[in-house]
Amino acid sequence: MKPGTARRTAAALCVSILACLLLAPSPSARAADDGFKPIFNGKTLEGWDGDPKFWRVEDNAITGQTTRENPTKGNTFIIWRQGKPDNFELKTEFRLVGGNSGIQYRSWEEPDKWGKWVVGGYQADMDAGNTFTGANYGERYRGMLANRGQKAVIGRSGQPKVVGQTGDAKELASVIKKEDWNLYEIIAKGNLMIQKINGRVMCELTDEDKAARPSGIVALQLHAGPPMKVQFRNIMLKRLQPAGLKGEDSKTAGKKKIVFIAGPKSHGYAAHAHYAGCALLAKLLNENVPNVQAVVYRDGWPKDPAALDGADAVVIFSDGGGGMPAIPHLDELDKLMKRGVGLALLHYAVEVPKGKPGNCLLDWIGGYFEVDWSVNPFWNAEFKTFPDHPVARGVKPFAIQDEWYYHMRFRENMEGVTPILTAVPPETTRQGRDDPHGGNPTVRARKGMAEHVGWAYQRPDGGRGFGFTGGHDHWNWANDGFRTAVLNGIVWIAGLDVPAGGVPSKTPTMEELLENQDYPQPKNFNLKRIQEMIDRWHQESVGAK
Repeated sequence: MKPGTARRTAAALCVSILACLLLAPSPSARAADDGFKPIFNGKTLEGWDGDPKFWRVEDNAITGQTTRENPTKGNTFIIWRQGKPDNFELKTEFRLVGGNSGIQYRSWEEPDKWGKWVVGGYQADMDAGNTFTGANYGERYRGMLANRGQKAVIGRSGQPKVVGQTGDAKELASVIKKEDWNLYEIIAKGNLMIQKINGRVMCELTDEDKAARPSGIVALQLHAGPPMKVQFRNIMLKRLQPAGLKGEDSKTAGKKKIVFIAGPKSHGYAAHAHYAGCALLAKLLNENVPNVQAVVYRDGWPKDPAALDGADAVVIFSDGGGGMPAIPHLDELDKLMKRGVGLALLHYAVEVPKGKPGNCLLDWIGGYFEVDWSVNPFWNAEFKTFPDHPVARGVKPFAIQDEWYYHMRFRENMEGVTPILTAVPPETTRQGRDDPHGGNPTVRARKGMAEHVGWAYQRPDGGRGFGFTGGHDHWNWANDGFRTAVLNGIVWIAGLDVPAGGVPSKTPTMEELLENQDYPQPKNFNLKRIQEMIDRWHQESVGAK
């Protein structure tokens, strides 16, 4: 070799390696490319909740350990607190030294009965003896469901029945590396659950029992017994589209996923009851629209990084202004909107600052509450006529008191916007002095004119938006016309056909209306008066038919 050749070759090799490193995608970029998102940051236990006596971060891994000096009396778990996945793929590397462990999914807690940091549900099993690693075990939940190498079905009897094989159990055991890192993958879609280790299918379970779990928490197990240590790293989650219904053909094989984002508690008992309202609407959709799967996240923007994966529609019911939950996530929402995802904003959520947030809402739902232009008085709105539009189907004339915001800032010439709920406000609501929310010269000059408080927007790219300014009082969901208009709007933005008579739903009972409130009921609260009001609405609704 000529003098200097070795140095030049080494230098060239370094440049080549550096170029590869610079061009290679980072782990986060790779995760974004394949749809997987990390639910463990590799540094802290942020987002996870377990007994600090047993759980820590070591070697960039969630590490659980018991010793003779520090045993656990019963199985204990570290729980991911940022979501309750339904249809998903989860993958993580694990290393087990001694004892027994597992990955809980679609699981649940009963702390009053079982104690803190204890869960039950499906478990992707693992044990140091490599007898059960890869099996699907029902922790506090029906026992062994599918052993390694098995395809099993659980029918209405609740008993697993082996219907096939995924491979030879002993041969599958040979691919699992003892006391070393292995890759565990879990796929859960509808009633089918598949578990893989190092790329090999360990078992498949189809759960058709009435006790089947469609969603739930993710947790990691530390088993009682002899000292042990288990580690989990690179924990990644990808949400999947909702599974289709039995008997559907290929054209209708998927459910529409509707994600509700409920803002934090706000105005007091049964006012701006964001979570209670979202939970009620989601329940009514799940009960009455067969090809919808509605999920609810509370207290603002979801901490679950995969919450909006696979969403067909997003519904936000929250406070507004600068604190509207979507404002820090406009770019993320914009990507969804460009993919045709629908968006509905309810009540105060329609108000955002002028500029980028306001312009986004004009593009996404066709209008918004603009300060110094729109107003937010309480008034009794009478809705007498409705347009020929799917969102208006089955909505009969009704009148109701609410904090109906009006004089929205709509798109130029109402392009693409169809007013759904329109009424003439009392003149007293126009007479407020100049105020960012209460009055302005333009509103005062519109004496006797009709104002739009609910609207549908057909975006040029095919996506859909819906705005609705009512919703201050929680009891108003018991008004059939009020409720039907909103349910119709949500179904429509998800890309579904609204039934000819509107989305069916029974008038919520008082018990249903009292559920999920953010605040305790005040002493001497007049529920009788509320019930009388609901009964009157129901009679008026029957009369309108």
